[in-house]
Amino acid sequence: MEALNVILLLFIIVCAVAVAVTKNLLSAVIIFMAQGLVLSVVWILLRSPDLAITEAAVGAGISSILMFAALKKIKAIGGKEEQADEKEK
Repeated sequence: MEALNVILLLFIIVCAVAVAVTKNLLSAVIIFMAQGLVLSVVWILLRSPDLAITEAAVGAGISSILMFAALKKIKAIGGKEEQADEKEK
């Protein structure tokens, strides 16, 4: 059980650093979402299911959806430029 705790802690730290240094916004949002899911697992292991559900819903769910919507709005994903680049390839 101790090894699992260390692995989860390392994963959370690596995700936090990766989000900070990643230049691709879509990748940063996906990493952030993975970190939220792992934090949900940590809350379950700490026997706090109410916080685990909240973290999963808000941290990995609603926040990620809002970030995806913001990326779409600023045309960082799925914009005309990316579609033109895909057609050229």
